[in-house]
Amino acid sequence: MSRTRRALLLVTGLVFACAPSASAATWQPKTPPLTTPWTSQVSPTNALPDYPRPQLVRADWLNLNGVWEFAGAPNLDSPPVGRTLAESVLVPYPIESALSGIQRHEDNMFYRRSFTIPDGWAGRQVRLNFGAVTWETRVWVNGTQVGRHTGGYDSFSFDITGALRVGANEIIVGAYSPVDGNLFPVGKQRKNPSGILYTASSGIWQTVWLEPVATANVTRLDTTPDVPASTLDLVVQGTAGQQATAEVLTGGQVVASANGTVGSHIRIPIPNARLWSPTDPFRYDLRVRLAGGDVVTGYFGMRSIGKAVVGGVLRPVLNGKFVFQLGTLDQGFWPDGSYTAPTDEALRFDLERQKALGFNMVRKHIKVEPARWYYWADRLGLLVWQDMPSLETVNDPPAAAKANFESELGRIVTQLRSTTSIVDWIPFNEGWGEYDNQRIVDLVRSLDPTRLVTHDSGSNCCLSDPEPGNDDVVDDHAYQMSGGTRTPTATRIAALGEFGGLGRRVPGHEWQPGAGFGYGDLYGDETSLTTRYVTITQELGRFIHTRGLSASVYTEPYDVENEVNGIYTYDRQVLKMTESRVREVNQRVLAIAAGTDVNRGELVSLRVTTQGFTDRYLRHQNGSARTDVITSAGSDLLKQDGTFWTRPGLASPSCLSFESRNFPGHYLENVNWHIVKDVPTNPADATFCPRAGEGGTSLESYNNPGYFIRHYNETVYLAKSGGPNPWDTPTTFPADTTWAVTTAWWRSGADLPLDQAHSFQATTPGVTNRFLRHQFGLARTDVVNNASDSLTKADSTFIVRRGLAEPTCYSLESRNFPGSFLRHANFRVHLSGNDNTDLYRRDATFCAQPSTTGGAVRLASINELGTHMRHYAAEVWVASNGGAHVYDAANLYTEDTTWLVASPWG
Repeated sequence: MSRTRRALLLVTGLVFACAPSASAATWQPKTPPLTTPWTSQVSPTNALPDYPRPQLVRADWLNLNGVWEFAGAPNLDSPPVGRTLAESVLVPYPIESALSGIQRHEDNMFYRRSFTIPDGWAGRQVRLNFGAVTWETRVWVNGTQVGRHTGGYDSFSFDITGALRVGANEIIVGAYSPVDGNLFPVGKQRKNPSGILYTASSGIWQTVWLEPVATANVTRLDTTPDVPASTLDLVVQGTAGQQATAEVLTGGQVVASANGTVGSHIRIPIPNARLWSPTDPFRYDLRVRLAGGDVVTGYFGMRSIGKAVVGGVLRPVLNGKFVFQLGTLDQGFWPDGSYTAPTDEALRFDLERQKALGFNMVRKHIKVEPARWYYWADRLGLLVWQDMPSLETVNDPPAAAKANFESELGRIVTQLRSTTSIVDWIPFNEGWGEYDNQRIVDLVRSLDPTRLVTHDSGSNCCLSDPEPGNDDVVDDHAYQMSGGTRTPTATRIAALGEFGGLGRRVPGHEWQPGAGFGYGDLYGDETSLTTRYVTITQELGRFIHTRGLSASVYTEPYDVENEVNGIYTYDRQVLKMTESRVREVNQRVLAIAAGTDVNRGELVSLRVTTQGFTDRYLRHQNGSARTDVITSAGSDLLKQDGTFWTRPGLASPSCLSFESRNFPGHYLENVNWHIVKDVPTNPADATFCPRAGEGGTSLESYNNPGYFIRHYNETVYLAKSGGPNPWDTPTTFPADTTWAVTTAWWRSGADLPLDQAHSFQATTPGVTNRFLRHQFGLARTDVVNNASDSLTKADSTFIVRRGLAEPTCYSLESRNFPGSFLRHANFRVHLSGNDNTDLYRRDATFCAQPSTTGGAVRLASINELGTHMRHYAAEVWVASNGGAHVYDAANLYTEDTTWLVASPWG
């Protein structure tokens, strides 16, 4: 081979020098239950050929991925030095995977191959690098043990120079990976997978490579952007005492440089820094030279992460601004490669598709990925929440398990701390293996004080007494969001760390046909699944300003084994939802958070965001708009006056008009610069366009550009910053013109007569002689007329009460069983006694919404999102339009959910 050709292959990583002995068995991939679009592209000559460490790159390297000899073993005490092993395995695919060619588990195993050091490496040290191996690794070169490592998720390296010889060299890797019942982090791996636990990934599962380094060399580049100072803080880790020169480049041109010593902080000014964000994931290149001759390259992004009060709510801020973090629960499993993506293109695909669907964040769930995954997140512009792989799901682990956990946690944080996209560390999930979480938070902060820390994602779901925490995030799991989320505190932002879990099986694309499960209902087609996703995501948008929600994590982007909750199937072959609808609703959520959009056609209230006045809301009083304190104890009139319908703008449908809840036809409008409630004579005066505010929405006048609705001394005006009027004062103008569009103080858009008896008549054509009733405890519809018996009439009569869970909605009490109310459970509506639980109260509360049929209403459940009380085949359910069940059928949905409020039968 010519020297030029060898150099080219070294740079591209395509050298597979000196394959194992020809007497070893030939590698053959096994057949996976599912194949991905990249399964067939994997071969011994291209097993992950890309340079594996993008933030510390050297020009010369030798990729050892490819076919190795393989054998299971009783232990690692007797390496097979000089002995041919009977099987062949394709490194770096875990041995349980089909791509490895083994497709079984071994507690102990040996890998063997040979290699030859390229001629051009003479005079330099040679390092053997591993991306990751589970769990204990021992390595022998030419019969000499060169190192041992424990930990299944962090990279490691050995200097093997002293063990090398001229010509062919033998390398043996021993791996111990017992998985179950052991004292080290395993995440969701299990020998016998089921449910939410998956196939183990044992042995070598990331790239193995060699590289030559100078005697004085760099081992890591720690980069910390300092955005306020327009400076990069760089610590070059490596040979102590060496002088280092660091250069920052863009487009191949040096834009900044500085000198310093290995181990010290080198401050590199970055004037007019271009900041990294999901909308502009710009990265600077970095080149570092040591005086001893070592040269490495990498990259970094300039961005800041923190918390700040924005619009009266504690929020996470990126580059000083609130960005709602809309993410997915990405578990990183593959049907052909298990823990290891078949190709780098596949690794990139997973992130590209999530970005294309409108997400801007990924929660890497209970797994650590290869360095190239983080490179693609940095390059594509996806924020990352990084979980620590868990111990087995037991509380108060033994001391040895804690020691292993903390050691590996520390190495992972240190290894990944220069990743631009990571914004949050999550040591524990749902209490799995949790212990001393406040001390663990302090440990993580000591290693990386620049990011947020979530001590336990989902502590609300699984711990009987969740700690208040010394971390940064109140992180709740609520799959259908029926219980909502906790609100932020003075020190912790609010996040919905897992929700959704909407399932759909796709025949021909299932891990085990017919065995797939979701975290809730299984949907039968693309339309119903997408509709439900849109419904719950719209509700998510309401939580942003109503409950101070700052982040969400949808479960999940891809099916995993028998979990069929993915937006895509496990094989990445089928997109199970309608892409355009998913992207549209995701973009709307981000726009609502940014203040440039609101949910339209809904009842809302407008909360003041100025510090010190965030308990005040916009309302009308005697025709004039003003702000007043509104609380749950406030009067009905106050709540109604503080509630408005968001309508398409009377002068422009792309803007908004705000119609009074209790004075239909009256809108907020500008009259001589005062905001009043009136029937507008000029539609433009009642039209306002949403703009990005400071943590909420600013409402710009349609016919007076540059003028915004502002509160000033309790009164509400149209104002222009620095204008001629007293209320134009610019001091607090941005805050005073920002409104948080929240869930309405008055939740019902239609009124029902309280404490009076009524019957509810079906309005569906052909069955208008049927009425809502209960019979043997179940709600149904039956024909009721003057000739009906007294029991039927009484069972068809209900007393309208204030909502048990929400006083601005309603509960329907049985006329002949006082104290019993209509409620839903598992979607079926039935009559039962009030057990005074929170769940009962919510299940028995319905908000009345107006219908186009005079005197008729629709009854919306307050806790089963997007559902209304519906009659179907004489039975009564809470149903969603086009959802997963037969009673969700879109046909006649509106008619079947509309009830005429009639005089009582009994």
